[in-house]
Amino acid sequence: MCEAELPEPIPGDDEILVRVSACGVCRTDLHIVDGELPNPKKDLVPGHQIVGRVEAFGKNVKGVTIGERIGVPWLGYACGKCFFCLNDRENLCDHARFTGYHIDGGFAEYAVAHHRFCFKLPDIFPDEQAAPLLCAGFIGYRALRMTGNASKIGFYGFGASAHILIQLACFQKKKVYVFTRPGDVKTQQFARELGAVWAGGSEQQPPELLEAAIIFAPVGSLVPAALRAVIKGGQVICAGIHMSDIPSFPYHLLWEERSIRSVANLTRKDGEEFLALAQKMPVKTVVQTYPLGKINEALADLRQGRLTGAAVIKIICPSGAPASGDPAKSIT
Repeated sequence: MCEAELPEPIPGDDEILVRVSACGVCRTDLHIVDGELPNPKKDLVPGHQIVGRVEAFGKNVKGVTIGERIGVPWLGYACGKCFFCLNDRENLCDHARFTGYHIDGGFAEYAVAHHRFCFKLPDIFPDEQAAPLLCAGFIGYRALRMTGNASKIGFYGFGASAHILIQLACFQKKKVYVFTRPGDVKTQQFARELGAVWAGGSEQQPPELLEAAIIFAPVGSLVPAALRAVIKGGQVICAGIHMSDIPSFPYHLLWEERSIRSVANLTRKDGEEFLALAQKMPVKTVVQTYPLGKINEALADLRQGRLTGAAVIKIICPSGAPASGDPAKSIT
């Protein structure tokens, strides 16, 4: 990724101009930068866990005020008219557009967002702690809901999403078993500190069979591993947007009504429900912050598994709002 000076964006009739204060770094950003997701916007500004203040808005925008703090998530637009939108599955919208993928995102001092896809954030969360909630939290929450009433759940991978989700699972009195890269003692200890009843390497079997498993790591070989670890009728949920190829495995691992499901994006309802729960608990996000000019360092740390919790880019805007059309710094 390279640094560039871009004009300050101008909001459309249905859009909000956001002065960004923080933006979380997600593995999806890494997949986009590494070319693993097809057809991103040309000259893209990534970043889809945006926290900032309303700087301006278009003529059709109601119910927001200048200076108000809002959050902008991955789902940047859904049409509201297709089969999926009309059946409460806007996450699968045929015409969906995504922040930091089809729409310029938050690795910049300013961003624009459709007003219907922004969230008012609870005051309890500072900017840096709020940012990971907007994807790691939202999509993790959707994945956890897919496990239904499971009381013993395995987490394969323990990064930004899992470290938030384990808090919710423990709040709901579920037992969580965490699988990390083999030998990653530091992350295993971190998981135990947050409530895991067991933590070990992904090559290990848990001390008892699980009722469900959520795979956060983008590693296809974890799918048959998780199937081996769940009971009859158990579920394996793939929570990422990209995963390496799943190797072939014997049918008996799937038999006895085990199932594999994927999580695709999020709905605004997911976000509203999760933020209400996160405030009630409250969730505590562990973050490592980087200045905007160090985004490549943050991505490298994420790629190499050097992070504990979530990475967040802290945007330091120049004092005073620049005039419309003045250049604003972005990472593209």
